[in-house]
Amino acid sequence: MIHQQVEPIPYDTDADLIALSFFSGFAPEAYRLAREFKRRGKIVIAGGPHATFWVDECLAHDCDAVIIGEAEALWAQLLDDAEHGALQKKHFGQPTSLENIPTPRYDLLSPRFFVRRVIQATRGCPFACSFCSVPAINPGYRTRPVADVIRDIATENTERIKNRKSEIGNRKSEIGNSPVFSVAKFWQRKIVWFWDDNLTARRSYIKELLRAMIPLKKWWLTQASMEIAQDPELLDLMKASGCIGVFFGIESFEKESLQTANKRHNRVEYYRERIEKVHTRGIAVMAGFIAGFDGDTPESIVAMADRLSEIGVDVPFLSVLTPYKGTALYDKMEEEGKLLKERGWQFYNGYNVAFQPRQMSADELLFAHRALWRRAFSPMHIVRRIARGALRLRLGALVLSLAMNGFYGWKALRGNAPLDMGTRAVPVKVKPTIQSLARENQFMQLVGTALRVASFRQSKL
Repeated sequence: MIHQQVEPIPYDTDADLIALSFFSGFAPEAYRLAREFKRRGKIVIAGGPHATFWVDECLAHDCDAVIIGEAEALWAQLLDDAEHGALQKKHFGQPTSLENIPTPRYDLLSPRFFVRRVIQATRGCPFACSFCSVPAINPGYRTRPVADVIRDIATENTERIKNRKSEIGNRKSEIGNSPVFSVAKFWQRKIVWFWDDNLTARRSYIKELLRAMIPLKKWWLTQASMEIAQDPELLDLMKASGCIGVFFGIESFEKESLQTANKRHNRVEYYRERIEKVHTRGIAVMAGFIAGFDGDTPESIVAMADRLSEIGVDVPFLSVLTPYKGTALYDKMEEEGKLLKERGWQFYNGYNVAFQPRQMSADELLFAHRALWRRAFSPMHIVRRIARGALRLRLGALVLSLAMNGFYGWKALRGNAPLDMGTRAVPVKVKPTIQSLARENQFMQLVGTALRVASFRQSKL
């Protein structure tokens, strides 16, 4: 299992089948990889968020087959079909039960991963944010058996890890047995990252899971909605079970922008209070902010750097609004003619502009975002966040804040801001087209049902 941003691609692998999973911003590079592996006689399968909604495009760029939606229920059959020369081009993955999912092969991950133990306890989200494709790709809200999750957290895969280490001896020799290497190993054994979109949405489930996690003495982090601050019992269980960080999708300080995002459950007047309640348990608050909503101006975007500091955010994540297929935002912008069709998929990476904003030009939005990014990660704000965290965060949370603020602060000092894709050459030039998966009625009916269910559940919250 290879992550291209972590280790080199082994083009001369003896694997017969190559599976590529990617977001839209990486589509040009994914198609380049598909072309390279096809030249070597490999079978290439595409899946993930981009492939789910742009099936014909993937098939036109050297992919032999595409998985649409979730893969678990059909992966074994797909491999069998490929082995017997009966591979179909399109495979529709239905939402499946999360019971009896095997423990991931963590030993296949490179030791260079900052966090190796990534777990999914739930799938889906009860909300329907306009910019998010989760309800379409992972319909409903499903949970795994608590016992299965605890098994995945506790399993060390010792023998497999030993075999993996023997395969990467050269890599280990590069790092050696330095103190840094020892700290990295401790961190990787200690940390669990729940890659759930909303781990705490079902209160009875999450409380049962956290009680079972307490004896494991792990440090963990996840994503949740700010409503958890209203549940003292849940916050106490998060602290007792080792939570060191939680990510909130705050998105904006502008009420109009929150309405555009369909995040009416976010109340600006309660941001500081709810973050403070999380801090009283020593837990770091990571928060996402998006620039480019209809209510945004260049001035309000840059001002977010100071406002996020005022409410107590420990680690900000700053992105540009991006209209991904499968979202209400994409449909609205396509209908209004706001999509910049001349801009290829490289602009759909969360840090560039692929649409025409309401109150500024696309270039002005990009400039405002970069100014926000530089100010938020300036030495003044970095020092302020770390100093504040030293007084209120538990050890693991403080280490998390130091590491992430240090990383982004160092990038800012070096002038290493997110890349402007307008100045970059891409390996395969491909742009959004009118043709999409709308023709695939089976999957789009499923998407529509999921979005209606998510909207209904949100209205009840």
